[in-house]
Amino acid sequence: VQLQASGGGLVQAGDTLRLSCAASGSIGVILAMAWYRQAPGTQRELVASITRGGSTNYAESGKGRFTITRDNAKNTVYLQMDSLKPEDTAVYYCNANSIRYGPLWGKGTLVTVSS
Repeated sequence: VQLQASGGGLVQAGDTLRLSCAASGSIGVILAMAWYRQAPGTQRELVASITRGGSTNYAESGKGRFTITRDNAKNTVYLQMDSLKPEDTAVYYCNANSIRYGPLWGKGTLVTVSS
């Protein structure tokens, strides 16, 4: 059972990226899913979360620019990031709360936004 994140890269300020994170293996039912990020020298912080039913929560930094969605049939969570800023530069990690295994983390995908 693992989470595989993808979609990071080097973009310019104002650009858009879409991150994906798919759970593989016999993970069972996933409750909440979320994206976190960690910039160099800082603590990991919540970016956005989504319940199995689709209720969402966003950190202030991403409100109005980021959109989290999920596909329960595919055990996949997405993060659409619009109007990216240099301060969004970080490693982005996905998180899934599995009934069977508890909290799971992906390995992270690097997002770099140049000014």
